[in-house]
Amino acid sequence: MKKTAIVLFLLLFLTGFGFGQISTPAASPTGTVKQNVGLINIEIEYSRPSVKGRKVFGDLLPYGEFWRVGANSATKLTFSGDVTIGGTAVKAGSYALLAKPGMDEWQIMLYPYSTSNWMAYMEETPLVTLTVNSEKITTPVETLTIGIDHIRSESAHLVISWENTLVKFPIELNTDQAVMASIDRTMAGPSANDYYAAASYYFNEGKDAKQALEWVNKCLSMGPERYWIVRLKSQLQAENGDYKGAVETAKRSMELAKEANNQDYVRLNEKAIEMWMKKM
Repeated sequence: MKKTAIVLFLLLFLTGFGFGQISTPAASPTGTVKQNVGLINIEIEYSRPSVKGRKVFGDLLPYGEFWRVGANSATKLTFSGDVTIGGTAVKAGSYALLAKPGMDEWQIMLYPYSTSNWMAYMEETPLVTLTVNSEKITTPVETLTIGIDHIRSESAHLVISWENTLVKFPIELNTDQAVMASIDRTMAGPSANDYYAAASYYFNEGKDAKQALEWVNKCLSMGPERYWIVRLKSQLQAENGDYKGAVETAKRSMELAKEANNQDYVRLNEKAIEMWMKKM
């Protein structure tokens, strides 16, 4: 009986030990920075260690050694659009940020993000490598802070500050080029696809068939004939009571569908022609 009680006690103890959960605060809590710059979004995900009375640069972080610019995992930068850093084109996507702090200069390195394990990047060739000055600041920063500053429509600075040190580097954008392209597209007026989409919506929703026919004609005038666009024209002609014109247009759509080897549209046009000829 005594032996059974001991075994039961051990089972209860081990069960409680195995499944009990104690929540404690992270020594280096994670932080996320999101900032819109120009026409893109920049996001920074990193862990934020604190000084806690220690000497950081040159001691806790020896000069010239790889650092993940944070704690725990690799610091992650995400750009929603293309940027330029240190003269290198950086496509939209996520990147790991590493650095080699020095007394007067830092080496900044950017790698295509593939893992949170920062040590894995040490054997890879960085996409971006640049050297930036290390600045001494008079007001100490207790907890590592990474942010976006000096924001302009065409650029911004990524700023790293901790203890009594600050470094920064520019991120350049092609905002003007993107805006001008958008202006040119808008000022040029609707595209052929815009006219087709509008005409198709009007037809499917039973709206103004006359207006929709004007749009589909504009679409066809701007680009090559496509059997599905020509078929839409025939349907709109029929909606407007022009069955003779609808039949002729459907015949043209059927020819184009045969050339494209699309038998579905061939059959659709055949049925439509048969139906419309009865109404002529």
